[in-house]
Amino acid sequence: MLNIHCKYFFPHSSTQNRKERNQRRQPRCLLIIFATAFCSSPVTMAPGSKANKKSTVDAAAWMFNVVTSVGIIIVNKALMATYGFSFATTLTGLHFATTTLMTLVLRCLGYIQPSHLPFTELLKFILFANFSIVGMNVSLMWNSVGFYQIAKLSMIPVACLLEVVFDKIRYSRDTKLSIGLVLVGVGVCTVTDVSVNTKGFVAAFVAVWSTALQQYYVHYLQRKYSLTSFNLLGHTAPAQAATLLIVGPFLDFWLTEKRVDMYDYNVVSLMFITLSCTIAIGTNLSQFICIGRFTAVSFQVLGHMKTILVLIMGFFFFDRDGLNLHVVIGMIIAVLGMIWYGNASSKPGGKEKKSYSLPTTRQQKNGDDSDEGPRLKA
Repeated sequence: MLNIHCKYFFPHSSTQNRKERNQRRQPRCLLIIFATAFCSSPVTMAPGSKANKKSTVDAAAWMFNVVTSVGIIIVNKALMATYGFSFATTLTGLHFATTTLMTLVLRCLGYIQPSHLPFTELLKFILFANFSIVGMNVSLMWNSVGFYQIAKLSMIPVACLLEVVFDKIRYSRDTKLSIGLVLVGVGVCTVTDVSVNTKGFVAAFVAVWSTALQQYYVHYLQRKYSLTSFNLLGHTAPAQAATLLIVGPFLDFWLTEKRVDMYDYNVVSLMFITLSCTIAIGTNLSQFICIGRFTAVSFQVLGHMKTILVLIMGFFFFDRDGLNLHVVIGMIIAVLGMIWYGNASSKPGGKEKKSYSLPTTRQQKNGDDSDEGPRLKA
């Protein structure tokens, strides 16, 4: 099991100094305990090893995101397919409202420290995030399932382009090929019929770019303003909840010709809605954690493991005919691509910022040996 020092469980210990008490209150400790509860295999963290600690938290964060993401998809599919609650945008607004309550509780308990995010940055993030949600819903309605899946796959090259342009990231040949292998594998799994029309293409275009920008912005804002995942979620969740709960009912009526206030609510459907909102807390938080610790590209590439798990879970719980030979082959190709990507991107030169050489005399004069590239300016 995960070895956590006993000082985290005895807040009134007389041997603790002020610095240790402040560290105990940071959300990262909560993350280690909470996220590792989802891990299926025991992990051991050496107290004196930063590398082992980082690997443990990274693995826990990924597992946390995979479990919550797959869980919420299964719950939402049951809610919509079985109980006819087809109000996806309004449901997303409820998700962020529940997440807002969580951030308020953590702030009251002192786990979220005061932080600052300029209003203009918040506004840009909310626009990207909400256009992503609305665009995906509209794209699914106007396009075939096959083209919708192709649009989702195109988020990876778009995210790569954003990192190349803004962060001056350079990808190695193996990293590029591994990303391509993942795209091929997931495409074989999910893409069937492909038909497209003008308005469907526009909706998909808006959805893809807004989603890629939103995920890039998660990483960018955490770096620029030194925000933790909890801090950033505390800023963005209330604004997203307010806007989606206002726009959601109208958009859902336009998409489904049904009113959310006229839905036949019952105990079971309310239980599923509550369960969906509860899992969404973990989904929203783990997304910010993973993108903050890694990048939007890594989140997209490795995140397709969730697509494979959803297909497998869907086979067992919903459609027994969905798992055939070509889907299994696609899954194998995608998993091999993910393993290759993880190995290639972690090697020196696999994924790094372009270096900019400075005059030798200036380097020697200032004693500066940093090879960090220029940072993106707002």
